[in-house]
Amino acid sequence: MSAVDQHVFSHGMQDTRDTLEAWNERHWAVLRGWLALSVAIALTLLAAVWVVAGLLTPDLTPIHLPGLTQPSDPGDLLPILWRNSLVLALHATACVAGFIAGASMPIAAEQRTGFSRWVHVKAGELAILFVCAVTLFSLCTQALYLGFQGSTIAFQLHISRFELILSVLPHAIPELTALFLPLAAWLIASRRGEWNQLLAATVITVVLAIPTLIIAATIEVYVWPHILESMSSYRYVFPA
Repeated sequence: MSAVDQHVFSHGMQDTRDTLEAWNERHWAVLRGWLALSVAIALTLLAAVWVVAGLLTPDLTPIHLPGLTQPSDPGDLLPILWRNSLVLALHATACVAGFIAGASMPIAAEQRTGFSRWVHVKAGELAILFVCAVTLFSLCTQALYLGFQGSTIAFQLHISRFELILSVLPHAIPELTALFLPLAAWLIASRRGEWNQLLAATVITVVLAIPTLIIAATIEVYVWPHILESMSSYRYVFPA
């Protein structure tokens, strides 16, 4: 590792330690802002899902929903946790990229001259654009995927899209809030120019998100099917 890279690394680690120490004294004030913005994004996505579900043609293939079309099993948690872990990793990566672009790259650029300095400046700008692109991609793909699933479930269970959205709130709100915590931290930090805090924010948001996602997945597998069944006039009979 070069002297410049060592300087950048040590500076980044020092910023992260200082940030964690500062947040330890006012942790609720910091977390409150992330949670509020994350919930707002989650509600926006659910609204987008409601709209998309009304635009897409439902799949006529009979749905497979543990707890409704067959008994629930602990193994049914794994696909949900795997899918959510990928989304969380994507958002966390975007948060780390924001730290690199907004905090580390400028420091590295100051230690260089000429073409090397220009490369580091442009790399930082490209990293910020990457974060924006990843965020937009994540939101769009989730709206399309969930909207298609919602369209199919609502059609086959003979319930309205609004009823479907209401049924998912007990697990969707904590799940989406946890997934969007890194994104919320990135948005708040970027607006304030506090790029040096993003690495600490990534660690905290991921640590908070993991147990929340496990709880949300458990609700989705063991509670949500009963909510759907109570709303729907259609009845599945488990095979003997």
